[in-house]
Amino acid sequence: MLILEVLFYSFVAVVIIQVLYYGVLFGSFSFSKHNKSTPKNNPVSVIICAKNEAENIKIFLPYILEQDYPDFEVVLINDSSYDDTLDLFEAFALKNNNVKIVNVRNNEAFWGNKKYALTLGIKAAKYNHLLFTDADCKPVSNQWIKEMSAHFNQKQTIVLGYGAYNKIKNSLLNKLIRFETLLTATQYFSFAKIGIPFMGVGRNLAYHRDEFYQSNGFIKHMKIRSGDDDLFINQVATSKNTTFCYTKNSFTTSVPKTSFKNWFKQKRRHVSTAKHYKFSHQFLLATFYISQVLFWILGVTLAITTFLWPFVLGLIIIRFIIQFLSLGFSAKKLNELDTILLLPFLEILLIVFQFSIFITNKISKPNYWK
Repeated sequence: MLILEVLFYSFVAVVIIQVLYYGVLFGSFSFSKHNKSTPKNNPVSVIICAKNEAENIKIFLPYILEQDYPDFEVVLINDSSYDDTLDLFEAFALKNNNVKIVNVRNNEAFWGNKKYALTLGIKAAKYNHLLFTDADCKPVSNQWIKEMSAHFNQKQTIVLGYGAYNKIKNSLLNKLIRFETLLTATQYFSFAKIGIPFMGVGRNLAYHRDEFYQSNGFIKHMKIRSGDDDLFINQVATSKNTTFCYTKNSFTTSVPKTSFKNWFKQKRRHVSTAKHYKFSHQFLLATFYISQVLFWILGVTLAITTFLWPFVLGLIIIRFIIQFLSLGFSAKKLNELDTILLLPFLEILLIVFQFSIFITNKISKPNYWK
């Protein structure tokens, strides 16, 4: 009986933590209204780093070049590709006078390092307002540059955007990928909303070049293969210099992985950078994850024992209502509402998946960016 009482009160504490995260922290973004920004029409350099992306370049680069924006260039970085990437870049440059090519050859000191390639691209950019995306990304509209750049002002020099993944019908993996993307975006938008920005995604991210130079670029984490987006933002973002944009026309979409093995490999690389975040950010993220795990373990245990079951059931219902509302409003903002229908199931899958990545990364470290 004493053990069950301890489990019950632990469960109460866990539910309170979960309600604070979903209802208060994530709710700061989910339940907020979007403040419209006035277009500034600052000249923008769009930066795309590509390594063996010939097929994607053919499909997606035209959407970048067709943007409805008065003054922008596209800096195309060929990161030691051995396919037709460079040839395609040169073909596009012949037809578009706003295309600039940076051809990066392997360097013994920075072999296969995307951050080295990006550094050269940033230095070569003509304009100070930089907008980043990936070679496999497509802006959902020709207003992408306008929407993202509109959020720059004298104080706010970092703009976090949303990089979605294409929807694939009748694919559980696709729903899981998009649910994880939704949850991650809800986290980094919410943290930025309350003045604790901790990451951004390179699929859709903008910042002023001064931020790069003032922090000596990627030098503090150059040896870490990943993190050109989230580690850099974790290093330089503050409550004063960071804002975010989630208007529908500001989104980009990417081609998602279609096999669990490839997605697992991709996420191993992404997750490996989290241990280099500021301690306060690691603590907040770890507390959320641990409280998720404990909610399910303690909830199921107490439900099986039927100990104080009316109270346990009430706590479970309260937590689920707050979670559905919080993520539901966020999903509506980010056009991911279909993932909410499978919320409890996807949450459990994601918890197990993230734990598997954590264990795997403890055993062996991922050492690739592509």
